[in-house]
Amino acid sequence: MPDEQLVRDCLKGRESAWSALINKYKNLIFSIPIKYGFSEEDSADIFQAVCMDLLTELPNLREPKALAGWLIQVTRNKCFHRKQEKVRHLMTELEGDEPSEDEAAHTLISELQQDQLLRDALSRLGPRCRQLVQMLFFEMPARPYQQVAKDLKLAPGSIGFIRRRCLDKLRERLEQMGFS
Repeated sequence: MPDEQLVRDCLKGRESAWSALINKYKNLIFSIPIKYGFSEEDSADIFQAVCMDLLTELPNLREPKALAGWLIQVTRNKCFHRKQEKVRHLMTELEGDEPSEDEAAHTLISELQQDQLLRDALSRLGPRCRQLVQMLFFEMPARPYQQVAKDLKLAPGSIGFIRRRCLDKLRERLEQMGFS
């Protein structure tokens, strides 16, 4: 079944379409963390995180034909962030300043709550602002302004101005939500 039909059926809530979509791309998604040298367990965690992103972001996908590329990019981003986490953890261990389990758990919970607040605030932005912020700040590597302008059908010189407005709106929403 073509991606366009699968995406349409997924958005209509058809469980069989979700299963077919995941089955179609599971090897692609899982192969990327393996290629980056992650263990099967870490690769499975990354796979699950990508699937969760797919579930939440599928309604925002403008071009279903670009789904494979989107999945590759999201998976690569997850791998990059997981590597960063591992390096930070290793550095903490080497420094000997590892926090207690209670402190680590509290810190993790706090970070997860702030991450969720950020996701919620982003979801409350208009579609163009949300896409712009994601393209500029959540993709690794970040897209050049020329590419962002082309993808959003904007003049390249307006990206900086629009970015500032979008970040101001995001900051306002975060402040209203108690983000610290």
